[in-house]
Amino acid sequence: MERLRKNIASKLKMIKFQGITKRWLINIVAVIAVMFAVTFIIASVSVKDFYYSSVENIIGSGASPSVVNYFSMNLDKGLTLEAVAADFIESGTYNEKTTVWVIDSNANVVFSSSGFSVANQKMPDFNTAVASDEGIGKYVGRLSSGEKVMAFTRTIVNGDDAVVGAVRVMTSLSQVDSQIFTVCFLMAIIILAVLCIILYSNLFFINSIIIPVREITQTTQKIAKGDFSVRIEKKYDDEIGDLCDGINSMAEDISETDKMKNDFISTISHELRTPLTSIKGWGETLLFGSEERMDELTRKGLQVIVSESGRLEGFVEELLDFSRLQSGRMNLRLAKVDVLAELEETLFTFRERAMREGIEVKYSIPNYPAVANADANRLTQVFMNILDNALKYSRAPSKIFVKATFEKKDGKDFVVIAVADKGCGISKEDLPHVKEKFYKANLSVRGSGIGLAVTNEIVTLHGGSLDIDSEQGRGTLVSISLPIDNAPAEEEIKEINDIE
Repeated sequence: MERLRKNIASKLKMIKFQGITKRWLINIVAVIAVMFAVTFIIASVSVKDFYYSSVENIIGSGASPSVVNYFSMNLDKGLTLEAVAADFIESGTYNEKTTVWVIDSNANVVFSSSGFSVANQKMPDFNTAVASDEGIGKYVGRLSSGEKVMAFTRTIVNGDDAVVGAVRVMTSLSQVDSQIFTVCFLMAIIILAVLCIILYSNLFFINSIIIPVREITQTTQKIAKGDFSVRIEKKYDDEIGDLCDGINSMAEDISETDKMKNDFISTISHELRTPLTSIKGWGETLLFGSEERMDELTRKGLQVIVSESGRLEGFVEELLDFSRLQSGRMNLRLAKVDVLAELEETLFTFRERAMREGIEVKYSIPNYPAVANADANRLTQVFMNILDNALKYSRAPSKIFVKATFEKKDGKDFVVIAVADKGCGISKEDLPHVKEKFYKANLSVRGSGIGLAVTNEIVTLHGGSLDIDSEQGRGTLVSISLPIDNAPAEEEIKEINDIE
């Protein structure tokens, strides 16, 4: 029993009580437990009734019709009730495990087989016997001494059918109740043992079915998130095992297909980059080399060629970054870099472009270096992507706000760069997905949906985080948090951050 209990305890530690496991245990174990409880109650009542009926038969025989007839005949001969009772007790015809009282018509105990006088005892069974037509009464209760007894009383009548007394037979129920308790206790032990066996078998079933299903669910979730390298260990040669084989095969096929897709994107991007560079280069050469001698239509055409070539070149670079991201080949060229200096350079380049589109850029950057071990080119790419998004989703006249602050988190130093715009914003439905690959919240705005995913990956590779907060119709706030080496002292941070 102890080993079974330990086995069940070890099984319970392995199982999370939720979902199918919870429903299974409630529907099976709880129902069986209720059934066993009902069975135990019915069995306990039946055992008690059986023992009490046996006791009742024993004491009932001590006050049988033949006994009271013996009293009636002797009373009719003129003997007193006490004398007849004494003869009856001396004859030894009653059960020695019982106590016999002879009671007169006034409810006084005139004789007791125990030899002790009895006075002031409540006798409900005597009152019942006198009042009933059968002349019998039964009682289970306690004497004034506190002892639990069962009593049976039968009235004594004379030749005129008048009640002249009664014979009351009693026995203690202490041993009977003790035996009933022992039997019920053994039944409870057996029922608990059977319940434990059922619970153990159910837990074994859960281990062999539900836990593998949960592992399959976790694996498919990883595959859905893009991790095609995960595989499920096949533990059983059954339907669950076949399902594991099917999912592993599916993951392998998806992995191969994904690799083919990434290779294709990488190849196409490289193939496109060379002619685009040539087209853009020759377009710029023709445009700026002989601008005075060309007509207006030709000049505008060359400007379009240069502009669109530049846009396609940026798109191709995004595809290449995406390919590197997918294949895990996006590496950083780390060196000591002043993050805020890189931000200022990017803003200097970006402001002129924004002004041409009617957008004002306002920024506040602390006059304090933020040195980090980072890739300067990738940081510039991050800042430019975020600013470009803010510009794309803004409508002139409008403003873009940029602010850099220092923070300390968990004992580490960070610089936090916040970029806020007053553009169209992002809906609550789209906001959780904007960092996903190829996801576009606003299809009317140019872009591939790759840039923000690549930006997020670059920030993550630097050990930082990118958070987006937005409200549709009011604008968007993007916060970039990057770890740095040399934040100012904690007492100086507030003063520096408050500088406008």
